[in-house]
Amino acid sequence: MLELFPEGFEEVDRPQGVELAAYTDSAGEERVWAFFGGARSADVDGGWEDKWRAFHRPARVGRLWVGPPWETPPGDALTVVIDPGRAFGTGSHPTTRLCLQALQELEPASLLDVGCGSGVLSIAAALLGYTPVTGVDVEGPSVEATAANAAANGVAVEVRLVAASERLPRAQIAVANISLDAVRALPDRIDCRTLVTSGYFASEEPGLAGFTHRARTTLDGWACDVYDAR
Repeated sequence: MLELFPEGFEEVDRPQGVELAAYTDSAGEERVWAFFGGARSADVDGGWEDKWRAFHRPARVGRLWVGPPWETPPGDALTVVIDPGRAFGTGSHPTTRLCLQALQELEPASLLDVGCGSGVLSIAAALLGYTPVTGVDVEGPSVEATAANAAANGVAVEVRLVAASERLPRAQIAVANISLDAVRALPDRIDCRTLVTSGYFASEEPGLAGFTHRARTTLDGWACDVYDAR
């Protein structure tokens, strides 16, 4: 299916097994028949190519509004517009919302966004007055997406591609919405006075060496922690 439809296809769990469905034309249907020796086809309603947009809804977190380019933001919000097709992170996930709230409760200073993804947190930080803002990620597409989204939002964010174990750029405040294991590895890689971490369940605690735990917030079973360097 990946070879036949590299632009994407749908995977649906059915009682009889997994169903793979591609939205295509008669030529694509012929390719499926030739490769698999059979398939079931059905006409679909017009506008199917835009239905995925229903899964990407805007999020309002305090003074911040994060949403896709086809939604209209409220006039009283700091607006972060993110194209969900570029990289992970659209602002609606509980861990992102928790980090956005934490950034609003801290005094703006220089900021490092570890695992910047689509750049949601970097852009929001710049809008909140953090400066300078640096975003780092181990994935090239994420670095490109953060740079593009920052430019589209009219904010200054320095973006770097880093290796998984290298020393990270210094900042007064760092935010890391990444996996629990990656968070636990940060003390050996980071130099900051305040560290905001998320990306793990409320039942899990990083326990970072060299840092004192200040606060924890939770949302829908996910957690966000704030630490101060000792």
